[in-house]
Amino acid sequence: MSASQSYPSINALSAPLVERLVADAATLRLSVSQDAGGARMVDAGAQARGSIEAGRRIAEICLGGLGTVTIAPTGPIASWPYSVTVHSADPVLACLGSQYAGWSLADEAGDSGFFALGSGPGRAVAAVEDLYKELGFRDSATGTALVLEAAGGPPESVVAKVAEACGLRPEDLTFIFAPTQSLAGSTQVVARVLEVALHKAHTVGFDLHAIVDGIGSAPLSPPHPDFIKAMGRTNDAIIYGGRVQLFVDADDADAKQLAEQLPSTTSSDHGAPFADIFARVNGDFYKIDGALFSPAEAIVTSIRSGATYRGGRLEPTLVDASFA
Repeated sequence: MSASQSYPSINALSAPLVERLVADAATLRLSVSQDAGGARMVDAGAQARGSIEAGRRIAEICLGGLGTVTIAPTGPIASWPYSVTVHSADPVLACLGSQYAGWSLADEAGDSGFFALGSGPGRAVAAVEDLYKELGFRDSATGTALVLEAAGGPPESVVAKVAEACGLRPEDLTFIFAPTQSLAGSTQVVARVLEVALHKAHTVGFDLHAIVDGIGSAPLSPPHPDFIKAMGRTNDAIIYGGRVQLFVDADDADAKQLAEQLPSTTSSDHGAPFADIFARVNGDFYKIDGALFSPAEAIVTSIRSGATYRGGRLEPTLVDASFA
């Protein structure tokens, strides 16, 4: 069976979510426009005010229509009770095949200095990342959307690059963008709590086909006007306040090992607010231990045996230090 027959189309599933987001732009405090080439631009927090609800919906678009995102007054950290909870019955495709911010987009033809990592269903249409070969998946669509953690829409050169990679016209593309400092931006970043667990599982070599369900929760971080502090808070929400449970079709030994390998406690950089770590490495992400980018606590259940294993720990004091 071919990949296109094996998997649902995340673009077909997410397209109605994109259209509802645009239709509700006024109530969500979004701004919708078209660039000179006809691409649709949805400002969710740059010049527009945006909203937490917009961030919640954008997170579901990022998941390719294969996940639900809720915000409720229960969560891992008691002092910051409002949490973002993400669930997917197909977490590998939802998180790695769509939500993961894996497409590097830069203005190479101009001098705007624009750079952003693209996430969402458009990634699966272009499938320019090696990850799609591993997943055995490439989507097709007559129109698609990308989500950018950015303070502005992409310039013409980036739109053209995306259109060419997707085999679509610029007018078939929707770009949804919001900076980390905004309500929508901070919400959709924290909603990556499950995705970072899937990425960590992939990094440690766990069989992705064995992950059959997943749920994650992290405290809703308050936004901050300073980019570094805002970025620190969204990362700390996951690194020190995130909890994930994966359900795997694996034996007890593999489930136990995964629970031990997943948490951020495995990182040599664990133990300080992310903004402090970022300053320590002079703003060079590549000098931060990659193992840090994972949830604070991991729970892994083997559906073969019914046994559950745990790893890591929540760090409420560090969350308080970051958020306060």
